[in-house]
This record gives sequence, C-alpha cells and structure tokens, in this order.
Amino acid sequence: MNTGHKISIVMYHYVRNLENSRYPEIKGLDLALFEEQVAYLDRHYQVITMEDLIGALSSDSELPPKAALLTFDDAYIDHYEGVFPVLQKFKMQGSFFPPVKAITEHQVLDVNKIHFLLASVPDKEKIISDIFEQLNGHREEYQLESNDHYFDKLAIASRFDPKEVIFIKRLLQRGLPEELRNIITNILFRKYVSSDESAFSRELYLNVDQMAEMKSCGMHFGSHGFDHYWLGSLSRDEQEKEISKSLEFMKSVGLNLDSWTMCYPYGSFNADTVSILKEKGCELALTTRIDVANLKTDNRFELPRLDTNDIPKQRDAAVNDWYHKAD
Repeated sequence: MNTGHKISIVMYHYVRNLENSRYPEIKGLDLALFEEQVAYLDRHYQVITMEDLIGALSSDSELPPKAALLTFDDAYIDHYEGVFPVLQKFKMQGSFFPPVKAITEHQVLDVNKIHFLLASVPDKEKIISDIFEQLNGHREEYQLESNDHYFDKLAIASRFDPKEVIFIKRLLQRGLPEELRNIITNILFRKYVSSDESAFSRELYLNVDQMAEMKSCGMHFGSHGFDHYWLGSLSRDEQEKEISKSLEFMKSVGLNLDSWTMCYPYGSFNADTVSILKEKGCELALTTRIDVANLKTDNRFELPRLDTNDIPKQRDAAVNDWYHKAD
C-alpha cells in the first residue's frame, strides 16, 4: 500500500529523433519512445511538479500514490524542440538543469564532446589508439603511468557500456590531470566531430530565450553547476564558486532563488557540497543513484532517480518491478 512518501524521479538526457539525426549513435531516447513513455507514466503514475515535491518535503505532507517527477539534465536543444511540446500535450511539468557555461559561453561540455566523439567513430579501438598516442607524447611532462595501467584500471564495463567505452569516458572525464584531459578531448573533438565548437554548441544547447518561454509555461529550472564539474572532486572553495556562479546565472534570467534545486553533475557530491547547498537555501538535490526516492529515509540532498531505461517505453506496456517498488 502506498504510504505517500515515495516518488519515482525519472532522469533524462538526450531525447531526439535519433534515426534522422546527424548522430544516430548518440546514447539517447528516441523522441517517439519518449512520448510513449510519458503516456505510460500518465496511465500508471501521478506526475507531480517540483513545487509539489518541495512542498511535501517542507511540510512533511504526503505525496499522491505512485508519484513521479520528470527531470532533464544538461539543457539540450532536444528539451525545447521535442520534450517541451510533449509535456505541454500531457499537461505535465518537466524539471530542467542547465550547466551555465554551455549556454553563456557557447562551449561544448567535455562530457558532450566525449558523447559525440563516441557517436562519430564506430571503431572505439581507433579512439583508444589516438588516446595512447597522446599519452605517449605527454608522458614525461605530466609524469603519466603506462597506457596499460590506465586501461586495466578504468576499462570496466557498466550496465549500459562495454569496457572500451567506459575507458574512454573515465579517462577523459577524470582519469588524467584536467589540463591534459582538455587537450586530448579537444584534439579528438576537432578531428572527428567539429572544428567549430561555438557553432556546434549553439546547435546543441538551449538558449536563454527558450528557457524563458519554457519557464513561462510552468517548467522548472534548477542548478547543474557552471562548468559541469564532478563537484565531489573539488575543494570546498571551488565547489562554492561553482555553485555561486550557477546561482548568479539563475538570478540573471529571473529564476526563483527562494526555492531553488540542485542536480549534481555526474551525480558527484560530498559532505562539503551538501553543507554549501544548505547554507545557500537549496530545497533539495538529485543524484544519479538508481532507486525510487523515499522522503522518510532518503536525505533531501541525496535523492535517487530512475533512468529512462528503467521505465517501459510503450504506453500499453505492463508495469515492471520499479512500479511495485513505488508502493
């Protein structure tokens, strides 16, 4: 029996017409399947707003049975062109979390450079060979370990990716000094994806006018940091600067800082992060830990989410285990 304190918070990233896009291999949800999934959620869950969730946390009131919340990371143009119309059709709110640098400085986030690199090169061994060549050229300067050391340490398959893909992601996201990661990622991005990063960025992310339109129609926007860093790997001072810069942007575009929310990039945070959020009046924060959130037992700054792949993508699909765990 539902006791009114559980919520299925669903996490989305790319949502696009994959087959007809320039990058059909990008790891995302096809737009048609997104609409089917929203129809499934509409049938089996009660999709609430972020304000409803904040209210339940603040007043210790109960949520409706089978409550769900839809969240969208990274502020892709997909969210305006595809997601927004579907949400309006079903009269649902989405909660969107933009990394500021991508919008204001027209830079492509490193994580997205890696995504489009992987989507552009079918043979991942070719990318790994290029990476090893760069490591060989920078080994003395950065006092690097052997290529085999990095591969053996990082190449561990996940539930969604083979070990070669995980190696590329982890090495270029966290496995090397930041300066060298940027050098290698930029070389590979220019070689295989685009030589015009600014133009690519403007085609990839939302702009401020689109955000304003979505906000005026009831969509929620929260913080996703400025540079999209792994917050848990930063010092407290660095984290505070990262979060403060994000809040300055939110204030500049008219977002309400009296009840703001956070979504941790990569799901990375630590005790310092939570302390900073409390000091700055954050209402709640979302992780990438996979589970149904329980408002009675989960810390409001460590709420888990379900991936889109954990929810059926056909409106008439039978309910799965995650539906039953929401009781």
